[in-house]
Amino acid sequence: RRVHGDSQHDMSILEYNGSAIIAMVGKNCVGIASDRRFGVQHTTLSCNQQKIFRINDKLMIGYSGLVTDMLTLQERFQFRLNLYKLREDRDIKPATFAHLVSTVLYEKRFGPYFVEPVIAGLDDKNKPFITAMDLIGAAANADDFVVAGTNVEALYGVCESFYRPDMEPDQLFETLSQCLLSGVDRDALAGWGGIVHIITPEGITTKTLKGRMD
Repeated sequence: RRVHGDSQHDMSILEYNGSAIIAMVGKNCVGIASDRRFGVQHTTLSCNQQKIFRINDKLMIGYSGLVTDMLTLQERFQFRLNLYKLREDRDIKPATFAHLVSTVLYEKRFGPYFVEPVIAGLDDKNKPFITAMDLIGAAANADDFVVAGTNVEALYGVCESFYRPDMEPDQLFETLSQCLLSGVDRDALAGWGGIVHIITPEGITTKTLKGRMD
């Protein structure tokens, strides 16, 4: 609970560990980035928390929200994906995986997982796909960028300023990096470094970012 003078504000459980996730579309490529802070409210415990997970060579998922629920959900998704691969003998498509995530979250709507997933990938024709969801699986597809985290207003602001359509992978990396670092600049619950994944038809390129540590 945060106290400001006489007024007090209950911290949302989604803000408990702190996070910032951005997915952005480029020209035949897509990027997803996250901060690396893991904290308990205002106490920072580590600066190398993984929040983005690889699903296959053209698909990744990032989670904002409660880290314990994130790890639980990722295990459930990995189990479902292994079954899908055995039965179908092919990689799952981004849109299909988004439906799977949405269904799993909605099943628990009366006692939800406290996470807000962001999915980014390329489909069979290398067309970019991004979507973000709330904690009960209501998807918001987009053709430019989606954000999630403790300070979405700042993330939206910098993304709307920096985003340009049809960016090449290198431009997308630069834009995504600047959006993430600027977006978490004034967020005490996120930041402390970042990681950016660029998904292209050739594979995934991953780079880590140094950020402000104050």
